[in-house]
Amino acid sequence: MNEAVAVASEIWSELKRYVNTVDRNEAAETVVSILIDNDCDVDDIKDTFKGDSDIKRALTTYLDNDKSYEDDEEVEDEEDYHEDDWEN
Repeated sequence: MNEAVAVASEIWSELKRYVNTVDRNEAAETVVSILIDNDCDVDDIKDTFKGDSDIKRALTTYLDNDKSYEDDEEVEDEEDYHEDDWEN
């Protein structure tokens, strides 16, 4: 696991209670974007935040919107990262 992802998870866990509920989606999207922009592995993010619905939703949205990520993946079957696929 990437140490940066673990630290981000701890920070998010502590700070999200101070973020208004209506603003959490946008805040979670920002966390995911920062992690991806800093070369954190998607699977590390997925594993580390597996119990956090806000981050899961943000990561799913990010991956659905990021066509370059899909081009980089060498997957035989087309896979989508959806919340339902994550273990809680």
